[in-house]
Amino acid sequence: MAAIKVHDKSFGIYLSEEKILQRVKEIATTISKDYAGRRPLFIAILNGSFMFAADLFKHLTIEAELCFIKLASYKGLKSSGNVVTSIGLEDDLFGKEVIIVEDIVDTGKTLHNFLPKLHHQQPKSLKIATLLHKSEATEYPLELNYVGFDIPNKFVVGYGLDYDGLGRNLKEIYQLI
Repeated sequence: MAAIKVHDKSFGIYLSEEKILQRVKEIATTISKDYAGRRPLFIAILNGSFMFAADLFKHLTIEAELCFIKLASYKGLKSSGNVVTSIGLEDDLFGKEVIIVEDIVDTGKTLHNFLPKLHHQQPKSLKIATLLHKSEATEYPLELNYVGFDIPNKFVVGYGLDYDGLGRNLKEIYQLI
């Protein structure tokens, strides 16, 4: 597939829809085995993780709950450095097994700032599932329990990820060229 334009930037295909969906199914299978006989609560971080969360949930073979929270730190191509919570978590996490669902972990700042709020509620366990991880860009140490793909430190769009609001609807993931 040829390069696409989103706003003023050009992007080339990086991960095909087939490759993404295959990896999501593999992660769902692993989580289903790890949580057999239990009912974890998945907290999907909006807006970017909605496609990953939906596809992941479709392939789970265990009982599970799903809720969403909106955290944001990006504006344009760069992180603003500030993590903003614009939709809060309403579920009580005490004693629950929680899995955070992220679209991408790059610097790790968003989760680094958010995790203490979750730990304060005393969940039984807290794990992180992310579709993408930019290990080269990670500045805050995080234990990522389920990782779809480790990718280079380049800006990506598609499959829920956006560039100033556009590109989320793409079935593939594209990389800035």
